[in-house]
Amino acid sequence: MGHVIAIDGPAGAGKSTIARRLAERLGYTFIDSGAMYRAVALWALRQNTDLDDAHRLEQLAHAAEIELLPLRRVLLNNEDVSDAIRAAEVSVAASRVAAVGGVRTALVAKQKHMADYANVVMEGRDIGTVVFPDARVKIFLDAEPMERVRRRAGEQPHVPPAELAAQIAERDERDRHRSQSPLTQAPDAIYLDSTGLSPEQVEEAILKVVRARISNGKE
Repeated sequence: MGHVIAIDGPAGAGKSTIARRLAERLGYTFIDSGAMYRAVALWALRQNTDLDDAHRLEQLAHAAEIELLPLRRVLLNNEDVSDAIRAAEVSVAASRVAAVGGVRTALVAKQKHMADYANVVMEGRDIGTVVFPDARVKIFLDAEPMERVRRRAGEQPHVPPAELAAQIAERDERDRHRSQSPLTQAPDAIYLDSTGLSPEQVEEAILKVVRARISNGKE
């Protein structure tokens, strides 16, 4: 397995933005775990699958052929779904899909396979605790709730802020209290509050951690 930088944290904390920046800066492969769950959720919605049908969702996760390409392109069964998986209804469905143990098991296997021969940056909610518990660089990226709402509003300007706040609060509750792989900070992860920080400042803070681990022979 190559070097792994694991970034976990709640919705709206800026994980995807920072992970992409780090991957580009370091020449690592960016594995967008959230996009993978969104892809399965999109397939489930298209098939009118009951999101409470854990068995069927697990089947879809195992069968899904997911490719993560540069420039945020995502292929699902050879179809470019890069835009479709960003729809609000897919985001909501993805959180429910991600709570299914069988789905997580299937996608974790795919994620580990992707990282078998490459240095990677991964972001999600259980990367440092479940997917790559042995990663030498683990970051728990957080931000104050209103800051997270503000950032999400920049991505979804058509959604009222109050609705975004409710969605984030609901997702936080579900992610932190799901029975399998709940959102939690790994004991050896470094906590970073990004409130008030620019993406450049967050990137530099994490790069300092990466460099320290490498210079100390821990990476």
